Amino acid sequence: MAEKPKDDFFVHSSAFVDGGVHIGAGSKVWHFCHIMSGARLGENCILGQNVFVGPGVEMGQGCKIQNNVSLYAGLRLEDHVFVGPSVVFTNVTRPRAFIEQKNNFAPTHIGLGATIGANATIVCGHSIGRYAMVAAGGLVTRDVPDYALVIGQPARFAAWICQCGQNLEQSTEDEYHCPHCERKYHLVADQIKPKI
Repeated sequence: MAEKPKDDFFVHSSAFVDGGVHIGAGSKVWHFCHIMSGARLGENCILGQNVFVGPGVEMGQGCKIQNNVSLYAGLRLEDHVFVGPSVVFTNVTRPRAFIEQKNNFAPTHIGLGATIGANATIVCGHSIGRYAMVAAGGLVTRDVPDYALVIGQPARFAAWICQCGQNLEQSTEDEYHCPHCERKYHLVADQIKPKI
């Protein structure tokens, strides 16, 4: 059973939570989920129906994992990550059924506030940057920069996006702004950075 008293979080009666799991206060684990030993969920996370969380997976606070997602060993999610329904993560780059590779998991890191759209596939060993967005059905085969929207198969850069999720508009050669929330950004060495 999880480390914290059950009053601090909700686990549906059909879900399985192995020993040695940490579930943060305010989190909800819905129908038919399975959380394996060594997994850590932060506060106020939501696991939709039929979510699998492998051993050692780390999840920050406020993450939302939609239905039918498997989070495998080697995956780390920072705070406020959104993972759409039926997203696929991998953890071995060249799997073979007849070769044991539990010591060869390639780590995958998902940055603060990132969004991964429904049915996207994230090939292991890559990072998705802070507030980046992977469009539905995207196939991520390389690192995704902070504040980048990537689309397609394989996923390619499509636009810079704001923390609020809207596309940024270019003001000058190296200045961008959000027409929706009016946040301002600048381009430094091919990376978007928020203006302070």
